[in-house]
Amino acid sequence: MARGAVTIRRPDVPNDVRYGSQTVTKFINYVMVDGKKKTAEKIVYTALESASATLGAPALDVLEQVLGNIMPVVEVRGRRVGGANLQVPMEVPKNRRLQLGMRWLLAAARSKKGKAMHIKLAEELVAAYNNEGAAVRKREDTHKQAEANRAFAHFARRRS
Repeated sequence: MARGAVTIRRPDVPNDVRYGSQTVTKFINYVMVDGKKKTAEKIVYTALESASATLGAPALDVLEQVLGNIMPVVEVRGRRVGGANLQVPMEVPKNRRLQLGMRWLLAAARSKKGKAMHIKLAEELVAAYNNEGAAVRKREDTHKQAEANRAFAHFARRRS
């Protein structure tokens, strides 16, 4: 981030065609590899339909609940204070919460081996919906780390 300069946000992504949600479009863009958007759309839509059929809830509600269960509230960031690098817990901005949640969900799905991506993603969606799985564990580890370093929280408010 530039010192003192205000960053200009680009316009938000358009709504997706099936659910009319910007969140789904962003998730499709995260899944996309090598510019293959149609393949990413198939993976996400199939995974959402499969997860919603398993859970008996609308697909968009499933995604919102999953992201709510995964997105971190606090994280630790390195800060140099008095010659020492400290891990200072800081609140996560809303747009970064969504970014981290999607990234962790996708990483958890990709880490599984031996199945098609839409199946791995659907399984991870169901697990995260039930507050289980690798992505939820990642959020809990992040929160534990922030809690352990709570003694340095007063450095988050201090400007250097």
